[in-house]
Amino acid sequence: MSEGISRSDRLDPEVRALLEEADVLKPPRIETMTVAEARASRSISFKKNGGVPVALGSVEELKIPRPGGEIPARIYANEPGGLRTGLVYFHGGGYVIGDLDTHDALCRALAHESDAVVIAIDYRRAPENKFPAAVEDAHVATLWIAQHAAQLGIDAGRLAIGGDSAGGSLATVTAMRCRDANSPALAAQVLLYPVLDISSFETGSYLEFAENYQLTRKGMQWFAAHYLASSEDGLNPEASPLLAKNLAGLPPTLVVTAEFDPLRDEGEKYAERMRAAGVAVTATRYPGMIHGFAAMLGQLNAGRQVIRDAGTFMRGLGA
Repeated sequence: MSEGISRSDRLDPEVRALLEEADVLKPPRIETMTVAEARASRSISFKKNGGVPVALGSVEELKIPRPGGEIPARIYANEPGGLRTGLVYFHGGGYVIGDLDTHDALCRALAHESDAVVIAIDYRRAPENKFPAAVEDAHVATLWIAQHAAQLGIDAGRLAIGGDSAGGSLATVTAMRCRDANSPALAAQVLLYPVLDISSFETGSYLEFAENYQLTRKGMQWFAAHYLASSEDGLNPEASPLLAKNLAGLPPTLVVTAEFDPLRDEGEKYAERMRAAGVAVTATRYPGMIHGFAAMLGQLNAGRQVIRDAGTFMRGLGA
């Protein structure tokens, strides 16, 4: 371990090795970078940590119309033909970084393990497009996919929504919009260590893991500052869904948290609140893990395991 850096003995050995490699390389902290620098740097690390993408029978590019433009998307399936469970998927990256390519390995693995049609959405990013542009894109894309489910190879009665980190926030906010409009009916939510409250950074896990576990408290503040037009926007439940008053009526939900993640506490509180509101919730904390571990499936056994677990959850929809 590098001098001066103290980390818990409970940290997974594979995670520790990754973090100690970063200690030696000393990459710039994200809050010191320009947006362009952060995107370029993190794109390299996402692709490295994702490993060799699994081969699928069908991978296609898609353009989804939205007011004033199009939303790029990518469709993944084990094989073409038939009607399968569908998963509308939103990538992580703090609303600022990440794209279809950074999460290609993760989405391929999800499609492989779940045998679902996974449609990854390349929503507009901040700071070029502030909140709520990403939310609008997420909702528009979900509506369009639901309306065209059959031609996309999806059973409309088994359409789920999901995402990792910031993408998990977009997923659950979209699920709230669909619930409030009574359409479309979503079969499930898959929320991998979601961002659920950017109005404050004062939870126990934010304070305990503010440094030294890859995602930092200052890093999350940097993302939020780029995403929000004002601090008041952070109080909007569509930016911070943990602040939503009503969580009843949401679809069955898988919530994944990581033991050494600043976002851990808000994810677990969200799971508790949904369960109290009558939502069927499967909540799992992965011991020894850090934020983003599902996207590190090329490096971490637990990254591969959480994809298998999510696949099992998805396979159970409509069963």
